[in-house]
Amino acid sequence: MLMQLILASSSPRRQQLLEQVGIPFKIRKQEVDESVITLKEPARKVEELARLKGNHVTLKDNNEVILSADTVVAYQHHIFEKPKTKEEAYSMIDSLSDSQHDVYTGVMLRSVKKTIVFVEKTAVQFWPISKKDIHTYIDTDEPYDKAGGYGIQSIGAKFVKGIVGDYYNVVGLPISRVVRSLQEFYQ
Repeated sequence: MLMQLILASSSPRRQQLLEQVGIPFKIRKQEVDESVITLKEPARKVEELARLKGNHVTLKDNNEVILSADTVVAYQHHIFEKPKTKEEAYSMIDSLSDSQHDVYTGVMLRSVKKTIVFVEKTAVQFWPISKKDIHTYIDTDEPYDKAGGYGIQSIGAKFVKGIVGDYYNVVGLPISRVVRSLQEFYQ
């Protein structure tokens, strides 16, 4: 049976990644109150947020598979989500300068008959970043809709010295693992 993927997100990056690998999808996003998930451990938090988002989207047909995800940056036991102000963005980038942090993405795939949930972790090392470069960066629009205040796929790429793990996880969706997990819904 041909499955229809339903993306429970309006994230342009997740949409681009699905398009990049040729997976057709429809968007069906529900507004959820993410503040109800108060966990401090990053892997558990993104897992529960992915579940929360995915469980709020209704399956309308037996051949649908809902894909939901959430991404956070974790540095020294602190979770960095999307900064709301220039001050928050500055603080995040300044903290990450010349250090290593982890990016976690929780993913849930759900159909009528099956649910798969997993968390992907990628380590990211930043170069030292000058205060001037941080100020220039936070004056762009980029930091404010991205976990940790940076986008590895755009201007924020200049801060990245190296990564260990899945690059696309840092973008916002570990697409190769998603593709492999989707194959289980065709069996």
